[in-house]
Formats: sequence, structure tokens, C-alpha cells
Amino acid sequence: MLRKVAFSPWLLPLLFLALAATAFAQTTAKILGTVTDQNGAAVVGAKITVKNPAFGIERTAQTSPTGTYEVDALQPGNYTVQVEMNGFETQLAKDVVIQISNNVVQNFGLKVASTSEVVTVEGSAPLVEATTMTVGATINQRTVQEIPLNGRHFVDLALLIPGTVTAPQNGFLTAPLRGQGAFAVNTAGMREDAVNWMVNGINLNDMAQNQVTFQPTINTVSEFKVDNSTYSAEYGRNAGAIVTIASRSGTNQYHGELYDYVRNNVFDARNAFNPKFSSAGAPIAQSPFKRNQFGGDFGGPIFKDKTFFFATYEGERHRQGLTTSSLVFTPAQLTQIAASPNPTVKAIAGLIPAANGTIAGSPAFLGSATAPVNIDQGTIDIQHNFSDADRLHGYYVYQHDLRQEPTQGATIPGFGDTREGKRQVFTLGESHVFSSAMVNEINVGVNRILITFTPNNLTDPNSLGLGTTLGPNETFMPTISINGGPTLGDERAFPQGRGDTTAVLADNFSYVVGRHSLKFGTEFRDFKNSNFNGDPGQLVFNSVTDFINGQVDSSARTIGNVANRINENALDFYAMDSFKFKPYLTLELGLRYAWNMTPSEGEDRFVNFVPGGAFGSTLVPTTAPYAQQNKNFQPRVGFAWDVFHNGKTVLRSGYAYQVDQPITGVVTGLTSNPPFALPISIAAPQTFAALPALFNGTPSSVAPTFVNPNFKNADVQSWNLNIQQQLTRSSSVMIGYFGNKGTHLENDINANQTAVLGQVGTGATNTNLPFQRLSPNSPFLPNVPLSASITERESDSNSIYNALWATYTQKVTNGLQLNASYTLSHSIDDVSRNVAGIQAQNSNDIFLSRGNSDFDARHRFVANAIYDLPFKGNRLVSGWEIAPVVTWQTGNPFNLVAFNSSSFNGVANTITLNASGPIHTSGNPLGQWISNPGVLSVPCTLTVATQTATPTCVPGTLTFGNVGRNSVYGPGFTNMDLALVKNTKIT
Repeated sequence: MLRKVAFSPWLLPLLFLALAATAFAQTTAKILGTVTDQNGAAVVGAKITVKNPAFGIERTAQTSPTGTYEVDALQPGNYTVQVEMNGFETQLAKDVVIQISNNVVQNFGLKVASTSEVVTVEGSAPLVEATTMTVGATINQRTVQEIPLNGRHFVDLALLIPGTVTAPQNGFLTAPLRGQGAFAVNTAGMREDAVNWMVNGINLNDMAQNQVTFQPTINTVSEFKVDNSTYSAEYGRNAGAIVTIASRSGTNQYHGELYDYVRNNVFDARNAFNPKFSSAGAPIAQSPFKRNQFGGDFGGPIFKDKTFFFATYEGERHRQGLTTSSLVFTPAQLTQIAASPNPTVKAIAGLIPAANGTIAGSPAFLGSATAPVNIDQGTIDIQHNFSDADRLHGYYVYQHDLRQEPTQGATIPGFGDTREGKRQVFTLGESHVFSSAMVNEINVGVNRILITFTPNNLTDPNSLGLGTTLGPNETFMPTISINGGPTLGDERAFPQGRGDTTAVLADNFSYVVGRHSLKFGTEFRDFKNSNFNGDPGQLVFNSVTDFINGQVDSSARTIGNVANRINENALDFYAMDSFKFKPYLTLELGLRYAWNMTPSEGEDRFVNFVPGGAFGSTLVPTTAPYAQQNKNFQPRVGFAWDVFHNGKTVLRSGYAYQVDQPITGVVTGLTSNPPFALPISIAAPQTFAALPALFNGTPSSVAPTFVNPNFKNADVQSWNLNIQQQLTRSSSVMIGYFGNKGTHLENDINANQTAVLGQVGTGATNTNLPFQRLSPNSPFLPNVPLSASITERESDSNSIYNALWATYTQKVTNGLQLNASYTLSHSIDDVSRNVAGIQAQNSNDIFLSRGNSDFDARHRFVANAIYDLPFKGNRLVSGWEIAPVVTWQTGNPFNLVAFNSSSFNGVANTITLNASGPIHTSGNPLGQWISNPGVLSVPCTLTVATQTATPTCVPGTLTFGNVGRNSVYGPGFTNMDLALVKNTKIT
């Protein structure tokens, strides 16, 4: 007996959601639209054929009972869309441009057939977004390849997006790395480590700090998109922007390039701080600089319409000159050293060069060094079409970089370090079309990075007589600082390195039923982070005389094995519905769930500090530094309204609740707590011979790092209301209000800040500290005094952002492509950087540090264009184009703090100044920016004679400074980059 079973349209997606491994945010997009007749009635059952000859793609669909159609999972490119229906003319839309993660609306109005000819209609250009609440911008392939970029760093392209600002120089991840560019951006008022970077739907973040793992070369990027406000539920992992990169693929035509980009100081203008002449009139050489970026790419069909490849190589050779200057020994001092009976003094002095000049009349060594950067990167991209229903896409990149920092703290050449990185990314995706209404995409990927930092100077400390001076296992020479002389030696916390691996398994399922466009998916991420570092220690001599006498005035070293293997997993699910409530009104509803699992350590080396009163604190091993984050439900809701039903005026609004997955940097410090690391510092003067016994004992005090057990994932609520207007067939504008509010943002505080400000010293000398000694029952270091500064990582910081964004977009018209945007914004927070040390001046009330964000920029305008000059004629006259990028931005704020103020609150350089009146700026960025410094003073005298003394202050003024955090703005800037290009046809 057969029984008819009713089939729910929700059943298959729900079954798939239960069985699929995971899901990812797509780089593909879709074409959708409506087919009507001459009277505006829906044409039901019309055949839709979508083709891309370059990739051998052909997909078909049928219009629904409401006359709508949708073709999903299409890779970026140029398409044709054809509609056929019995009794009606056949229409063909050419050059329908699909951009990464963008939906394209292509509507058709059919007439009754009078001939059998195919009628060509105008292909839609994505000038306004009428299908989603997500706000972002796409950088197309021509812009990626042709606009001028200093250093050809693709991350800089994000600076063209509205809401993104040029970051301040003290940025955490945004400060450009020599030869490698920046590794993050600030956009929409969010911290730079809140950006989710993806390539082909696979995570490209290094989750140790959440920076982009590497800079893909420009020639490997087809296009990329930045969504930075109210993105849909299919995107997650981070609460900031979503940057989606599509790799460049081969087509049915062979294509190749060879190039070499050259920059050196011959072409450079002088830096403002590198003038031609000194104040005495002596000529000053221009700092040397040379950079070559060279490479090539080639792609095409392996089997026409079936298999395609695209391979690239790019190398960079970056050479930057650095000057060094340092006081060195006088002839009399060299004579004393030669007569010294101390062989260690003589051995160290032998590493210091003789004077070849003077500084303020004193003997000095004036030298130079070269900071080289070598980068080699190769990629291969392969696509294979099994059929019109199945497509496989693989991508692999390997990058090797080698960078030397020749000084890095030392003031004479021959020291510094070498930094080597090996970075790999592999993605493999397969899309399967079950029917015109059902499409599945599955992706797997691996993101791998290995970085090592090795001292350049490999002098054996035993050869200097320092083999056991700072404790056992001394294999590198310590940092040696001589007041009145040079600083030399290897760096603290070196050598060091880390190896990170992110594995992603992902799946997306799209299902169109009636007026509903449904998506379901999950995403699983496995991140493994391994770290190691050593510490050669440091020796400080307060004078050259102390050095000659072999008197070490202070010394420090962390003894122990500082290493870890951290594992952090996450599992996300989402479901969303883009509901065509009316032909002109789309509602978007979505829900994402994230289970950000608590990090674990491979050898159970996490040790947390447990506060317990003045004498009751403990250091305790732990497997769970903070509570499991398994309740991260993230709703998304919004609409897109075609106001006049003509596709030219669209009003949109959206609200999104988004959650950050914490970086492993939150817990890394727990493996550096005792007993694995024993930080020992000796403040009293000692001889070389006396130090070994002191560095084999118990620390005089400890400053553990700990994570608040109630640590929570950061969350951001974002919202916007914007209107888009198509002006002409090729141009549009958008203006809107955008805002977001961040809660539970990560912040470091001093958990041991005394309530009696100005009292300094450890728990042994300051009875006002909340936590003075470890408990006698502490598993590690019982009864040892605690430092006046104990770093607690918590999640109580907040932020708020409000902005007006206005954009103008012009597709290529008469040879001109133009994009421009203006941002008026204000970003406020308590702390602007994540895991960057204690920044609040009052850790007992971080709200007192609420002020302008470090990256706040009130006004910003940016425009870029590519213009094919209208010169026609022979090959010399034709083929010219110009490509300018113009940026104008007001200044970033900066903080006015008292130098070396750790004796006040236990944390250096955090106490703000007092101001007796308004602070004025001069407007001269190369001069004294604050024109009335006389109104500024320190809150009290911070320098004290002994650690137990109280700072001398006017009665009643023992307070924090009254100047608000980031209350003074620095100078703005205007910048223009211009490319003049000549394209010449060879044949």
C-alpha cells in the first residue's frame, strides 16, 4: 500500500543542517529578478539561462508562481541572462556583472512574440543594493589591479571603503610593518582586531592576534568586498567588518603578465624629518631606500569549458637604510678598561666600536645599517567543472619572508634580529546544484603560519664571562645598557616564535521556495597556537665608571621554559530568510549561534592568579581560564524598500547583534606565570661574581597575569538607516546614518592598584596594596610578595560610534570610473586596543578613561578614479590612462601623560596631565604642536627618593590628571597618489 506523504519545504534544509559538517560566508553571489508581461502580470514557468563563457558556466532556472527567479552560487564575472517563454519574445541581457558576495537584480518585461529573433536588453549594473540590509563596498578587479598602491599591499584597498580611516601611528596591528604593510584596518568605529579576513570563504586570520595572516599579492586578487555594517547571519566570527577576497581564476583564454615595480630614493621626495642641511649648514644625505616588486602570472584553460588554472609568483626586495649613533668610550676610559683586572669588562668593551665622531662634543660612533626584507610568494588556482551542476575550486598559496632589524634597541650595529615567516593557505570548495531552487556549497581550508625571531649576534655569553651570571641555560648574550655609553646585546624575550594552524570545514545550503530565499549553514574552526620564547636578560650600568668597575647597578631575567600549545575551537550555526514580502520590499531575518569554546593548553600549563585578600592570593593550575561561551545567539533583522518600485530609489535599514571570538592572546600569558617562568630582578648594585647566586633563587616579587573567570565574548550591536539613489544609467549615491555599540570589550587593568595613590613598592613594602603576598598555601611560591602591578584581563570595556556616510559611484562611462566617499564620524571608548598592556590611568574605574578612540577621525574624504584618456590614433597616441587616489582626513587624538608615572598607580605612562586652562594647538605639524605648554603640569611630583616614600604634592591635589584621555587632536593630512599608464598593443 502506498501512502502519500506531505513534504514540507523546510524539511530538507533542516535535515541538511543536522547532517552537514559546517558553513562559511560565500564569495559567490546570485542573479535574481522578476519576469512580467506587457500588463505587468507575472510570467510563470519562463526558462532562465545564465551563462559565463569565460568559465564555462551555464545554469538554468524557472520563474515561480509570482514571476520571480533566482540563480545562486555564481562566482564573480560577466554573465548573460536569457529568458524564454512560449508565446513571448526571447530576451537576452548581456554584460550582467556579478561582484563578490553581491546580489544582482535583472528584471525582464516580455512582449508577445512577433518574430523568432532574440531581443537584446540592457544588462543590470549593481548601482543600488535592493536585496539585503548588509552595507559594504566592493573593490572590482580593475581597481584592484590598476590604482596606485604604495607597496602594492591589498589591505590598503580597504582604506577606499566608507567608514574606514587611516589609523594612527600607535595602532596595534595597523602600523605598517617594514616591507610588508599593515595587517589590519580600523573601520566603522571598531578595533582593528575585530575584522574577519576570508579568502574563498576560508578564514585568513591569525587568531593569536586576529591579524590577516599575510598580504595576498595584488595579481592574485580578483576582487574583494568589505561589509562593515549590519551584515547578514551567514557572516560571523567577528563583530567588526567582514572582508571577503575572491582569488583570481583562469578562463577560456590564455592570459599572462610580467612586471617589475621599482621605487627608490632617486624618485622619492625627502622626508620632512630628513632635511638637506643641518642647523649648522652641513649637508645631510638622503636616507637610502630601494624596493623592487617583480613577478608574473599566467592562466588559461587546461580543458576548454572544463578545467582552468591560474598561477602567480611575486618577489619583493626591500632595502632601507638606517642611521645609528651612540656615545662610546673616551680614550681615558679605554685606558682604564685596558688596565681593568675584570675579564668580563674587557670582553664586553671589545664589542664596542671606537669613536669616529662626536655627539655634543663627546666621543661617539656614527654608523649605518641596512634593514633588508625579502618576500617570495607563489599561488596556484585550479577550477574544474564536472558538469553544469558541479564545480570544484582549489587554491594554494605559499609565502616566505625574511626580514632583518639591525638595531632593535641596540645603538651600535651588529645586533638586532632576523625574522623569518612561512605562511600557507589552502582552500578547496565544491558547489552542487540539486535543482534550480537548491544549491549546496562545501569548503575546507587550512591557514598556516610559522614565524621565528632569532638574534643576529650569536656571541657565546661564556666567551664574555657571562655564561651563568644571570642564571642557568644562558645561550645568548643579555641586553647591556651603559648610561653615557652604548646599548648592545640581544633583545629581551628572544629568541621567540610561534606556529599557528587554522582548519575550517564549512558548508552552505541555499533553498528558494516561493517568495523565500533561505540559507542554512554551520561552520567549525579548529585553531592551534604554539609559542615559545626565551630571555637572555639584561644588565644595566648607571655610568661608564660603574661599568669599568664591574658594578652592575640593576639586572633582570626570566628563568624557565616559556612555551605553550593552545587549542581553541568554535562551532557556528545560522539560518536566514530573505523574504520578498512585496516585489518592491524585501525583509531579511536571520539568527546565528556561536559556541566559542574555552581555550585549552596541550600540557595543562595554564596557571591563573586567584585573588584572595592581602595574604590569601594563590597561583593555581587551571584547565578552564574562563567560563564556556556557549550562549552567543545573534539576531539580524532589516529591510530593503524600493520606494518608487522602479529600482532606482532604495531605502534600507538593519540591526545586527554580532559576537567576537576571543583571540588566544587573552590566555597566552597564563603559561608565563610561575612555576614555568620565574621573573627575577635585582635592583641593588652587584658584582658579576655575586649575581649567579641571586638568579638561582626565588623571585623577590612576582607580577602574575590572570584572566577574569567571568570573561565574556565581546559583542557589538550595529544599526543603520540609508537611502540609495540611482542618478544615471551608470552612477548612484548613498547617504546614511550608521552606528554601533560595543560591550564586553577586552581590557587590561592593574588588579593591584592601591587605593592610596602614590604609595609604591611591592607587597613587602606597601601595606596599602589589595594583594600583598601569596598565601602560605599557594601551590607555587608561597609567601612571595606580589608586585604593585598585576595584569588582569577582563571584558568590561565599552565603545560607541555614530557616523554619516555618503558615497558616489560611477561605473565606466566615457572611459571614466569613479568612486568617492565622505565620512563624518565620532568614535568613543574606554580602551582602543586589545591585549596591548594596561592603558587606563585608574584601573579601579576605567570609565574615567572614556574618551575619543585612538583611531577617531571626525572627517575623511577619499576618491579614486581610472580614466582612459580620449586620445585616438596611432599606438603612441592612444592607450593612455590616469589613476588617482586622493585622501583627506582630519587628525587623530593623542593622550597627554606624565612620563615615568609608575610610582603613582603602578603602571608607567598612564597618568594624564593637569591643565590650568584651554589647550591650544599651533597648526604647524613640524613645529611645537601645543602652542601653550605652560598650562600643563603633572598632577604631583612623581619622582621619589625611595620606593617607600610618598610623592610630594600640594595638599589636596593627590589626584589623577584632569586632562581627558585623547582630548587633543593632532594634525590631519592630505595625500594624493597618481598613476600614469600607457597600454600599447603589440599585435
